[in-house]
Amino acid sequence: MIDNYRHKGLRKKLVEELREKGIKDEAVLAAINTVPRHFFLDAVFTKQAYSNMAFQIGAGQTISHPYTVAFQSQLLEIKKGDKILEIGTGSGFQTAILAEMGAKVFSIERQRELYLKTNRIIPKLGYNPKLKYGDGYKGWPSFAPFDKMIVTCGAPFIPPALIEQLKVGGRLVIPLGEGKEQEMMLIIKTGPETYDEKKLGVFSFVPMLKETAK
Repeated sequence: MIDNYRHKGLRKKLVEELREKGIKDEAVLAAINTVPRHFFLDAVFTKQAYSNMAFQIGAGQTISHPYTVAFQSQLLEIKKGDKILEIGTGSGFQTAILAEMGAKVFSIERQRELYLKTNRIIPKLGYNPKLKYGDGYKGWPSFAPFDKMIVTCGAPFIPPALIEQLKVGGRLVIPLGEGKEQEMMLIIKTGPETYDEKKLGVFSFVPMLKETAK
């Protein structure tokens, strides 16, 4: 796992591109400038790792565009020490970004192949999130409540368990909808059983799997 001056230069260029696209949270940009995205991709994609592109990572899943990662992270308004539940660990890149920003990350992955792969990569970067192979629709009740939540796959509806496990005042960022495109939603919990919604544009994610993990 080599992170050389060329990689660092490409990350700096990517950060400037994200800034031009409207990402203003300097903590998010600093994390993207720090975390080596190429570590999360197959070697064949290393040269393109710092392009604003999504890539296949196995098990029919993708690593999101850097802009999407930055956009969702910015919406969370992360503060150091925030307890964040991530649904869809995927490659682990978003997980690492959250951890780099000082969050306490709890991440659930439905695909066992990706869960095992991420368990090998993330510790090598010095991060220590809690990772789980399981059903994201159920959340992670034993560690609830959470300050913030992020869903990195297209959900057909807002899972009730996530709302239940979110603190009052907490933020949930979730791409909502079935099909090729989803509406990015920001959910702010206003009371034990109430929340506000805000639509923030169309994105494209792989679907959130409905089957219970085996």
